[in-house]
Amino acid sequence: MAKFDYDLLTIGAGSGGVRASRLSSGFGARVGIIENSRVGGTCVMRGCVPKKLLVYGSHFALDFEDARGFGWQLGEPLFDWAKLISDKNRELNRLESVYGRILRENGVNHIEGTGRITGPNTVEVTSPDGTKEYSAEKILVTTGGWPHLPQIPGVEHAITSNEALELEALPKHLVIVGGGYIAVEFAGMFNALGVKVEIIIRAGNILRGFDDDIRDTLSEEMEKSGITINRECVVRGIEQTANGYSLRLHGTETIECDKVMYATGRKPNTFGLGLDVVGVNMDDNGAIKVDENYQTNVSSIFALGDVTNRINLTPVAINEGVAFANTQFNSNPMVMDYAAVPAAVFSTPPVGTVGLSELDARAQGEVDIYMSRFRPMKHTLSGRDAHSMMKLVVMRDSAKVVGCHMVGDDAPEIIQGFAVAIKAGATKAQFDATVGIHPTAAEEFVTMREKLPEHGH
Repeated sequence: MAKFDYDLLTIGAGSGGVRASRLSSGFGARVGIIENSRVGGTCVMRGCVPKKLLVYGSHFALDFEDARGFGWQLGEPLFDWAKLISDKNRELNRLESVYGRILRENGVNHIEGTGRITGPNTVEVTSPDGTKEYSAEKILVTTGGWPHLPQIPGVEHAITSNEALELEALPKHLVIVGGGYIAVEFAGMFNALGVKVEIIIRAGNILRGFDDDIRDTLSEEMEKSGITINRECVVRGIEQTANGYSLRLHGTETIECDKVMYATGRKPNTFGLGLDVVGVNMDDNGAIKVDENYQTNVSSIFALGDVTNRINLTPVAINEGVAFANTQFNSNPMVMDYAAVPAAVFSTPPVGTVGLSELDARAQGEVDIYMSRFRPMKHTLSGRDAHSMMKLVVMRDSAKVVGCHMVGDDAPEIIQGFAVAIKAGATKAQFDATVGIHPTAAEEFVTMREKLPEHGH
């Protein structure tokens, strides 16, 4: 008789947890996965997928406007927010059923309920049917992150990205507090749909941590589109009014709106998991501390994905899940390489980036910078006042391209290919020797020859 109920018990059926669980099961492990919400996790149910579907929907407003410059005579387009939300929800239901089937077909037992670790090898699961305890040789925590709200008066009146994806009606005037990727994505989406959008940020610019030319270019394009960015501002309190909400800033300064959304970061979703009971080490933000094999200081307990608060991206969690399953259950030790992880921001216009920012590269040595700003060919006829920015960061001593950054249409699609080149250690000479595809925006990356004079922020 087996010593434990399972070889692996995973808490959290998001992208990382599902991948780790189904691969481990495929390698012969007996696996159970615990989930108290919808299978698919943040990315599929509350993040990347629904957000991008809404971004797609919002872009039609711009496409209809641009079409007039290409000879199309259009009547006034009618937009139905409720239909977009309904269609989005139908697709999420389909995806959830796909994830459920993946687990079943790979022999993973889906346990519905809320898991709480009660010992190094035991998890208590509470569901409407009662409470039951399960044992496992290894426990994997993949509970992701959750939106963080600051403790200010009236913050209970604010929504987060979770609720923004389910609004029954479009607001007329939306204030978004925060300047990270979630904030700028929702700002662009709602603005394109005709909502008056204001952003409030504590810092001097949006997208902290990104290359400064990305930050400058995107903020300029967002402001040209009609989004107001209130810099170096702090919300002191929120009050409900007859028509919506009043945000108090400095002194007597206020902003009135009919919806407030907070996008001020996410925290690891570790509260109530019982990690403190078994002595798992966490940092001040509640992130689980792990080694390169995702093992905590308690040898039978592991964690990966956003709950460890390292690089909080879905493909990173998925790759971590692959490495975990191979190491623990396939006698094939794997360590994930976190260098040159590409990322996208589905703002309007979108951002694609891979490798080092100019600032980070300069901290490692002397660099050469190549940059191009241009009006995309499409807008020579559409008449839209929109510009793209493309930038290469090159280490002077090795001539390797260590950073590739873009703001503009199709940036995420373009950067994915260049991420392979950066990962492979391509040099500027190899970029130069590559023939461009004409006419495209992407060809700019292989035709930039003039290095910028010394510049910086």
